[in-house]
Amino acid sequence: MVCAKVISKHIYGENPQVQNSNMPRECIRKFFPKRKCFVFDRPTSDKTLLLHIEEVPDNQLDENFQKQSNHFCSYIFTHAKPKTLRERITVTGGGLGTLVVAYIDAINSGGVPCLENAVITLAERENSAAVQKAADHYSEQMAQRLRLPTDTLQELLEVQAACETEAIAIFLGRSFKDDKQTFQKKLVDIMEKKKDVFMIQNEEASVKHCQAELKKLSESLMTSISGGTFFVPGGHSLYLEARSKFEQDYKLVPRKGVKANEVLQSFLQSQAGVEEAILQADKALTDGHKALAVECAKRHAAEREQQLLRKKQNEEKQKMATQKRSFKESMTQLEKKMNRERENLLEEQETMLNHKLKMQEELLTEGFKKQAEELNKGIEKLKAAIEITKNKSINVSEVLDVVSMVLVAVLPGNRKLFAMGVKLLSHAMKRAENPY
Repeated sequence: MVCAKVISKHIYGENPQVQNSNMPRECIRKFFPKRKCFVFDRPTSDKTLLLHIEEVPDNQLDENFQKQSNHFCSYIFTHAKPKTLRERITVTGGGLGTLVVAYIDAINSGGVPCLENAVITLAERENSAAVQKAADHYSEQMAQRLRLPTDTLQELLEVQAACETEAIAIFLGRSFKDDKQTFQKKLVDIMEKKKDVFMIQNEEASVKHCQAELKKLSESLMTSISGGTFFVPGGHSLYLEARSKFEQDYKLVPRKGVKANEVLQSFLQSQAGVEEAILQADKALTDGHKALAVECAKRHAAEREQQLLRKKQNEEKQKMATQKRSFKESMTQLEKKMNRERENLLEEQETMLNHKLKMQEELLTEGFKKQAEELNKGIEKLKAAIEITKNKSINVSEVLDVVSMVLVAVLPGNRKLFAMGVKLLSHAMKRAENPY
């Protein structure tokens, strides 16, 4: 085994040949803090097998090579840390493959390989996958937890808010470099559209259930109408009594859903002509009584319309309240992520500083004072960056900016006004933080 410490030691001399020899040594010092080397024998001495080595079964490989490979794998699994990018972003095997492909493609095309470009490619791939995973979780959990029709709109909104919080947590846990919130906007947009679909399905399930119950409960009433039971003196009073009982029975039906009142109102409106005919046929009533009864029916219909209007207004308030809670939860999650990223950046900077200090110490020990002094600039720059990171706190206005940007882009109607209000609040807070 070749010792990495020997490899990485500088050679004295100023001529170009010595400098060229020192260059790979400097790279080893710079990029390999733990200089442990592994040397492998040839996988096989058979030249024909070497031509397609990736297809050769393990049992045909050289025995020493197999032992060395097992030793290497054992060391990696036991001691190696997960591969990370800047800010401690963990890279999986698939992600590392994407980086390698992007890097090699740049070389093959004759361009200068740039790690940052490869990272951007990886970020787009990972963020797209994060959006898909979060959106799938949202859809699956909504389908599992909701029993349509829900008894109230609030029941659906609470389930939706919980699923949305979980989905955003999944996205934030996996995404990175989504600086313009492009992918987070996509996720929120997908969830908004899926929420609308669930709400429509909930309304349709409620209408279907209520219509079926109305048909069942109104059979007796409709039979009496068609049989002429109410077209007699005093029939209008009998009709009102029968209809009142029918309405009471309908109110007792469980889990009618969000369209219960509207379906009932629609049914009663369809019976307005029948009531008018019964009223006019009731010989027990004077013309004055009939006129009063007509006015009373109109008043009740208007009251029911007002009740439906109040219900819709209340539902809008519930939606806004749920949106505010989701907004607060999104702020909390985003603030945690930003703090976590700050901590990761600080840890990375401190690791780099320790490594540079170690390199400087080694160079001084080996007598390379000039090279050691050249490291000072980078060391001081890192120290300054560490102080900035330590002193940097997450401003609420920063979090508001991000969340409002996402909400304004995707929220519909009145709820967009709420998002714009958040944005204005963010700007006001920035002015307060920096008045000059």
